Amino acid sequence: MDLRKIKKLIDLLEESNLAEIEIKEGEESVRLARTPTGSAAYAAPAVMHAPPAQQTLAPMPMQSPTEAATGGTAKPSDLPEGHVLRAPMVGTFYASPSPDKPAFVSIGQAVKAGETLGIIEAMKMFNPIEADVSGTVLAILGESGQPVEFDQPLFVIG
Repeated sequence: MDLRKIKKLIDLLEESNLAEIEIKEGEESVRLARTPTGSAAYAAPAVMHAPPAQQTLAPMPMQSPTEAATGGTAKPSDLPEGHVLRAPMVGTFYASPSPDKPAFVSIGQAVKAGETLGIIEAMKMFNPIEADVSGTVLAILGESGQPVEFDQPLFVIG
Protein backbone atom coordinates (compact mmCIF):
# COMPACT_ATOMS: atom_id res chain seq x y z
CA MET A 1 0.00 0.00 0.00
CA ASP A 2 1.25 3.43 -0.92
CA LEU A 3 2.43 5.73 1.87
CA ARG A 4 0.38 8.59 0.38
CA LYS A 5 -2.79 6.50 0.73
CA ILE A 6 -1.97 5.79 4.38
CA LYS A 7 -1.45 9.50 5.04
CA LYS A 8 -4.82 10.25 3.42
CA LEU A 9 -6.42 7.61 5.66
CA ILE A 10 -4.87 9.26 8.72
CA ASP A 11 -6.26 12.64 7.63
CA LEU A 12 -9.69 11.06 7.05
CA LEU A 13 -9.63 9.51 10.52
CA GLU A 14 -8.67 12.85 12.12
CA GLU A 15 -11.43 14.75 10.27
CA SER A 16 -14.18 12.25 11.06
CA ASN A 17 -15.83 11.01 14.23
CA LEU A 18 -14.60 7.49 13.58
CA ALA A 19 -12.57 5.68 16.24
CA GLU A 20 -10.84 3.35 13.78
CA ILE A 21 -10.52 2.49 10.09
CA GLU A 22 -9.46 -0.81 8.54
CA ILE A 23 -8.81 -1.05 4.79
CA LYS A 24 -7.91 -4.19 2.84
CA GLU A 25 -6.51 -4.19 -0.69
CA GLY A 26 -5.76 -7.70 -1.88
CA GLU A 27 -3.34 -9.24 0.62
CA GLU A 28 -2.42 -5.91 2.22
CA SER A 29 -4.37 -4.38 5.07
CA VAL A 30 -4.04 -1.26 7.21
CA ARG A 31 -5.82 -0.62 10.52
CA LEU A 32 -5.74 2.82 12.09
CA ALA A 33 -7.24 3.46 15.52
CA ARG A 34 -7.58 6.65 17.47
CA THR A 35 -7.55 7.03 21.25
CA PRO A 36 -9.57 9.93 22.57
CA THR A 37 -7.50 12.87 23.82
CA GLY A 38 -8.49 14.75 26.94
CA SER A 39 -11.15 12.29 28.04
CA ALA A 40 -10.83 9.28 30.27
CA ALA A 41 -12.01 5.89 29.14
CA TYR A 42 -13.79 3.82 31.75
CA ALA A 43 -14.39 0.10 31.64
CA ALA A 44 -17.04 -1.67 33.63
CA PRO A 45 -15.51 -3.64 36.49
CA ALA A 46 -15.26 -7.33 35.74
CA VAL A 47 -16.90 -9.75 38.14
CA MET A 48 -14.33 -12.24 39.35
CA HIS A 49 -15.04 -15.43 41.21
CA ALA A 50 -12.31 -16.85 43.41
CA PRO A 51 -11.44 -20.48 42.61
CA PRO A 52 -11.62 -23.02 45.43
CA ALA A 53 -8.54 -23.02 47.67
CA GLN A 54 -7.25 -26.39 46.42
CA GLN A 55 -7.12 -25.09 42.81
CA THR A 56 -4.95 -22.03 43.49
CA LEU A 57 -2.35 -21.58 40.75
CA ALA A 58 1.15 -20.26 41.30
CA PRO A 59 2.06 -17.20 39.21
CA MET A 60 4.13 -17.98 36.12
CA PRO A 61 7.23 -15.89 35.39
CA MET A 62 6.99 -13.69 32.29
CA GLN A 63 9.61 -13.91 29.56
CA SER A 64 11.20 -10.88 27.98
CA PRO A 65 10.67 -10.50 24.19
CA THR A 66 14.25 -11.70 23.61
CA GLU A 67 13.75 -14.79 25.78
CA ALA A 68 10.43 -15.54 24.11
CA ALA A 69 11.97 -15.23 20.63
CA THR A 70 14.81 -17.59 21.49
CA GLY A 71 12.73 -20.05 23.47
CA GLY A 72 13.96 -18.63 26.77
CA THR A 73 17.39 -20.21 26.42
CA ALA A 74 19.55 -17.27 25.30
CA LYS A 75 20.76 -15.20 28.22
CA PRO A 76 23.11 -12.25 27.83
CA SER A 77 25.81 -14.34 29.54
CA ASP A 78 25.46 -17.03 26.82
CA LEU A 79 26.68 -14.60 24.15
CA PRO A 80 30.41 -14.26 23.42
CA GLU A 81 32.09 -11.02 24.48
CA GLY A 82 31.78 -8.36 21.80
CA HIS A 83 29.31 -6.05 20.09
CA VAL A 84 25.88 -7.68 19.70
CA LEU A 85 24.05 -6.76 16.50
CA ARG A 86 20.30 -7.14 17.02
CA ALA A 87 17.39 -7.48 14.60
CA PRO A 88 15.98 -4.03 13.81
CA MET A 89 12.58 -5.50 12.83
CA VAL A 90 10.40 -8.59 12.84
CA GLY A 91 10.73 -10.81 9.77
CA THR A 92 12.51 -13.79 8.27
CA PHE A 93 16.30 -13.86 8.51
CA TYR A 94 18.42 -15.00 5.55
CA ALA A 95 22.20 -15.47 5.77
CA SER A 96 22.70 -15.42 1.97
CA PRO A 97 21.24 -13.43 -0.93
CA SER A 98 19.62 -16.60 -2.37
CA PRO A 99 19.56 -20.31 -1.49
CA ASP A 100 22.18 -21.21 -4.10
CA LYS A 101 24.63 -18.45 -3.05
CA PRO A 102 27.15 -18.55 -0.17
CA ALA A 103 26.41 -16.77 3.11
CA PHE A 104 27.26 -13.07 3.38
CA VAL A 105 29.63 -13.73 6.30
CA SER A 106 31.02 -16.64 8.29
CA ILE A 107 32.39 -16.99 11.81
CA GLY A 108 35.94 -15.67 12.02
CA GLN A 109 35.55 -13.37 9.01
CA ALA A 110 36.68 -9.75 9.32
CA VAL A 111 33.95 -7.22 8.51
CA LYS A 112 33.88 -3.45 8.10
CA ALA A 113 31.17 -1.10 9.32
CA GLY A 114 28.44 -0.88 6.67
CA GLU A 115 29.10 -4.36 5.25
CA THR A 116 26.01 -6.53 4.72
CA LEU A 117 25.84 -9.44 7.18
CA GLY A 118 22.40 -10.81 6.31
CA ILE A 119 18.89 -9.94 5.16
CA ILE A 120 15.55 -9.71 6.94
CA GLU A 121 12.47 -10.14 4.78
CA ALA A 122 9.50 -8.20 6.10
CA MET A 123 6.30 -7.71 4.09
CA LYS A 124 7.98 -8.96 0.90
CA MET A 125 10.74 -6.36 1.25
CA PHE A 126 14.34 -7.51 1.69
CA ASN A 127 16.16 -5.31 4.21
CA PRO A 128 19.96 -5.62 4.48
CA ILE A 129 21.41 -6.01 7.97
CA GLU A 130 24.67 -4.08 7.99
CA ALA A 131 27.52 -4.18 10.48
CA ASP A 132 27.55 -1.04 12.60
CA VAL A 133 31.10 -1.68 13.82
CA SER A 134 34.24 -3.12 12.24
CA GLY A 135 35.72 -6.31 13.64
CA THR A 136 35.60 -10.09 13.44
CA VAL A 137 32.37 -12.12 13.37
CA LEU A 138 32.45 -14.12 16.62
CA ALA A 139 28.97 -15.66 16.39
CA ILE A 140 26.06 -15.92 13.98
CA LEU A 141 22.95 -16.35 16.13
CA GLY A 142 20.26 -16.13 13.45
CA GLU A 143 19.32 -19.27 11.54
CA SER A 144 18.72 -18.75 7.82
CA GLY A 145 15.08 -19.05 6.82
CA GLN A 146 13.81 -18.73 10.40
CA PRO A 147 11.66 -15.94 11.84
CA VAL A 148 13.30 -13.32 14.05
CA GLU A 149 11.79 -10.92 16.55
CA PHE A 150 12.60 -7.25 17.06
CA ASP A 151 15.77 -6.81 19.15
CA GLN A 152 16.73 -10.49 18.86
CA PRO A 153 20.53 -10.96 18.80
CA LEU A 154 21.72 -11.95 15.30
CA PHE A 155 25.50 -11.45 15.26
CA VAL A 156 28.34 -10.88 17.71
CA ILE A 157 31.26 -8.84 16.36
CA GLY A 158 34.50 -8.56 18.33
